[in-house]
Amino acid sequence: MADKKRKRRKQDSDSDSESESVRLPFKNRLKSDNEILSILETLTEATKSASTSKTLTLNDLSLSSTCREVTDLPLSSVQHRIQTLACSLAKSILAGNGFSFSVPSRAATNQLYVPELDRIVLKDKTSVRPYANVSTVRKTTITARIMSLIHQLTLKNIHVTKRDMFYTDVKLFQDQSQSDAVLDDVSCILGCTRSSLNVVAAEKGVVVGRLVFSDNGDMIDCTKMGIGGKAIPPNIDRVGDMSSDALFILLVEKDAAYMRLAEDRFYNRFPCIIVTAKGQPDVATRLFLRKMKMELKLPVLALVDSDPYGLKILSVYGCGSKNMSYDSANLTTPDIKWLGIRPSDLDKYKIPEQCRLPMTEQDIKTGKDLLEEDFVKKNPGWVEELNLMVKTKQKAEIQALSTFGFQYLSEVYLPLKLQQQDWL
Repeated sequence: MADKKRKRRKQDSDSDSESESVRLPFKNRLKSDNEILSILETLTEATKSASTSKTLTLNDLSLSSTCREVTDLPLSSVQHRIQTLACSLAKSILAGNGFSFSVPSRAATNQLYVPELDRIVLKDKTSVRPYANVSTVRKTTITARIMSLIHQLTLKNIHVTKRDMFYTDVKLFQDQSQSDAVLDDVSCILGCTRSSLNVVAAEKGVVVGRLVFSDNGDMIDCTKMGIGGKAIPPNIDRVGDMSSDALFILLVEKDAAYMRLAEDRFYNRFPCIIVTAKGQPDVATRLFLRKMKMELKLPVLALVDSDPYGLKILSVYGCGSKNMSYDSANLTTPDIKWLGIRPSDLDKYKIPEQCRLPMTEQDIKTGKDLLEEDFVKKNPGWVEELNLMVKTKQKAEIQALSTFGFQYLSEVYLPLKLQQQDWL
């Protein structure tokens, strides 16, 4: 009788194991957490060793005369540059010549991808923005107004958001996108980073996991910030004293995937820092990610949707955006690895057809345009994945993995990816 019970229990156990294998495909391929941690430790050590090499600059490549970059400036320097520019404009007016701004062009034709730097930089072409011209008078007025407002900020040593800036003169600016664009122009004219202007964006990105840092003097432990995590400070100057026992940084595109990983305390099972900008990368999150990478010397692995826009978001973090190429030296994070979800994963992990989405004509066009970008061509793995995406005309979001269970992402997919070192 006892033998029959033992046999029945064994059959039930085998049945449960088979059921779990069907419910959580590929879970039986996972090795122990210790073995995966050993792989991650090797990756971390390799990253730290590579970080000792000198970072190349435009000067090193003899490009400083044909390309331009901005730098962080103290408030006194920003004040001085605005005052110097104002004096030169006044002299021009008194001489009877009116006034105009010489504005560095941020057009696509004035951008250059530098493979040695692995980022986009701004070339040296400029355009003249005269006041005495019907087509440019309004934009010239906005430029002068923004300059005046920034001068006030530097005198008072206070920070405001871009939204605050817009509401100082709604009738002139009309739309925030116009004041935002001119704000970037002013950064280029003055040759300083946007952070130096004391104008920030509203808080958007969040971070959770094995990170401790000071925020304006207050020590923040990101393992004790709940599921929502810590909002990334809009002013990077407030951030300091970073320390961590993490083995890597996990950059997540979507808020939903971030919440899943935070709730599952993925960062305790595999020591890491999880960060997201909840979609399109904002300046604060890009600055914060770079600061973590450079100070902690940790590898950065990216988890984005399997669509052209996921790869575009990844490229903004890694190579910079064309809109802010003038500040790419401060905003880009080198050597980000594409962990998933990649087009090849859809078949590899047997994601059902009903969880895949057909690409629109615009999606396909965006994918083909990306294939023409130099920063994509540099990485054969990216080219192969993008070609597969365009060929199959299928895309999928990170949440497609939930078809195997809401915790499949943290319990199977990511651990298996890390175990197999399956990143590009």
